[in-house]
Amino acid sequence: MNIDTDYKIGHSFKKCYLCGMKIKSGIAWVVLLFGISLEMAGQATSPFILIDQFGYLPQATKTAVIKNPKTGFDNITSFSPGSIYQVVDATTNQSVFQGAPVVFNNGITDIASGDQIWWFDFSSVSVTGKYYILDVTNNVKSYPFSIGENVYNDVLKHAVRMFFYQRAGCEKLARYAGNDWADGASHIGTLQDKNCRLYNKKNDATTERDLHGGWFDAGDYNKYTNWACSYIEAMLLSYLENPDIWTDDYNIPESGNGIPDLLDEAKWGMDWLLRMQEANGSVLSIVGLSGASPPSAATGQSLYGPASTMSTTSAAKAFAIGYKVFKQIGLTQYADQLQTAALKAWTWAEQNPNVIFHNNVAANGSIGLGAGDQEIDEGDVARRASVRMAAALYLYEMTKENHYLAVFETGHTVLPLFAWSNFVQQYWNADQLMCLYYIKMDGVSQTIKNKVETALTTGFNKSDDYIGKLGKDGYRSYIRDYNWGSNQYKSDYGLTFYLLTYTDAAADYLHYIHGVNPMGFVYLTNMNNYGASKSVTKIFHTWYDHISPAPGYLAGGPNENYTWDGCCPNGCGSSANNSICTSEEIPINQPAAKMYNDFNTSWPLNSWEITEPMGAYQMAYIRLLSKFISEKSNTGLTNTVVPEQPEVYPNPTKGMIYVNFTKEPVHKLELFDAQMQLLKTQTANDNFVQLDVSSYPSAIYFLKITTAHKNYLQRIIIQQK
Repeated sequence: MNIDTDYKIGHSFKKCYLCGMKIKSGIAWVVLLFGISLEMAGQATSPFILIDQFGYLPQATKTAVIKNPKTGFDNITSFSPGSIYQVVDATTNQSVFQGAPVVFNNGITDIASGDQIWWFDFSSVSVTGKYYILDVTNNVKSYPFSIGENVYNDVLKHAVRMFFYQRAGCEKLARYAGNDWADGASHIGTLQDKNCRLYNKKNDATTERDLHGGWFDAGDYNKYTNWACSYIEAMLLSYLENPDIWTDDYNIPESGNGIPDLLDEAKWGMDWLLRMQEANGSVLSIVGLSGASPPSAATGQSLYGPASTMSTTSAAKAFAIGYKVFKQIGLTQYADQLQTAALKAWTWAEQNPNVIFHNNVAANGSIGLGAGDQEIDEGDVARRASVRMAAALYLYEMTKENHYLAVFETGHTVLPLFAWSNFVQQYWNADQLMCLYYIKMDGVSQTIKNKVETALTTGFNKSDDYIGKLGKDGYRSYIRDYNWGSNQYKSDYGLTFYLLTYTDAAADYLHYIHGVNPMGFVYLTNMNNYGASKSVTKIFHTWYDHISPAPGYLAGGPNENYTWDGCCPNGCGSSANNSICTSEEIPINQPAAKMYNDFNTSWPLNSWEITEPMGAYQMAYIRLLSKFISEKSNTGLTNTVVPEQPEVYPNPTKGMIYVNFTKEPVHKLELFDAQMQLLKTQTANDNFVQLDVSSYPSAIYFLKITTAHKNYLQRIIIQQK
């Protein structure tokens, strides 16, 4: 096969799309740019045949996208697909399906990508296995992919584990984090999170608060209340929407405690949020942290911002839905604590409706307290009202008191869905999802429910967006704007379509993130050991400025508004700074969906506009991905061993618990209540042990089983009646 002929590289030099530099074309450039793999005794792996690199569920619609670049950095090559495409079993190299690709949009170049596109449908292939797509005429193939019920299970686990890596104040032992990302607990030194002071009273010890825990919000290490609340809410909604898929084996410190690890992660964030609440019910707005790599090397002072109406309302929302979930799983005392916190926060916010705090402005001396401003602008009446309405809906579910429900039912008309003639848009996704949540609630006004349903149906069916754009995007995943955080918008659209019962369309947005995109990237970091062939390898992140990032971070995605700093190429203050402008490739003047590069360089190249991760992006993706997990399974994660478990019965029990473990003797049994307070200890040295619990009231408990080599934690239920 002649690469220069087949891919039509016609010039010895091409102008790079990235910084005006010239580059050589030819085999070396194609291999570097597109990741072409040449195999001695087989086909080349083509960058022009795009599939979900993790794979597909057996009964799903399956469509490969074939591209021929017309505009953008990759138009130095071209590709003309053959008329015969096969799905080939990667184990036997036998064809299991054959068909022809179908040209998209009569061959007109797709605007968002700059590509001419074909689709190859192979939905009829449903047998579990590993496959690739073969272009018979050109003798090139796609990356391999799998078909099976569990193709996304470990992907989900790594995506959730991103929050473990983002934890502040948590030691990341190698057994959980892996050797490359092991680190001590960060931001717990002198004048850091456990002795955090008010931002404008750095030397006043009377302002100290213990605000340890929580998550780094993004590539910076700051912790923002409004945004953290939305991540907690999304975790808990993800659980409620499909509780049976969430397992307890994600290889985090809480794994094996009988609680799904997603909820353990949500509780990590919730515990921090409880520390942020003041005695009067108000909730502090932000904790600004210093940066270093690794995080434990950061030594700068931690500072917090004061409470605001929106941070407190957001917290009320998180506390209230937290009550619902944690009560459901039996953590009654914790749920009651959240209920009290929710009511206190709501009361304070209602009594103080106009408390504003912008954390990164000169006017109040808060410049540098956070990389972004957590405040919802006081002029944005609709967004402020929507947070209050969402909190009120969860408070209504918690209390069954109609005055909370009335907050939505009397105030919903301020939302764009109603104020702007059935307006729906990617920037108002949270409010649209809130409306979808409302119409499924019990006890609501049928009149208003009908009104909301009609507005949603009308809005989503307009011709210029959402349902009206199905089938109109070459990569099968239309969004209106490739703005900052476009991968979140992809996930938001996908979730919306899923909730509207357009399941195939929802899956296409997942496939986009998994490799069916103009860049051919899996937009999750370092997933090549977990099914991907071409993951992103760099993100803008303080920790990962000199090492490769941990697996599972979702990069922000293509940003059509990205550009280098205005000082480039020659006005950045010094020759050394100027040289950074042309130090690596950056996306300039590309089609919107190609405005991406795999890099982590700060000023003046400002890679955060493209590659920075964020909890919001991550949770939008996790919530979408969770809809395509079909069953529980044991983990395939490295550093994780799933041992044979002791047999504990009966469960529920009225009086006696029996523990039988044939693998090795049990040395000790410890009974804990739901808050992990030790109630009873019994020593032993036997494979069969019994414990009398007849004196304890009906509730959820935990039994810790200790052997010579390992501890096991089993959730048990005592039912005295």
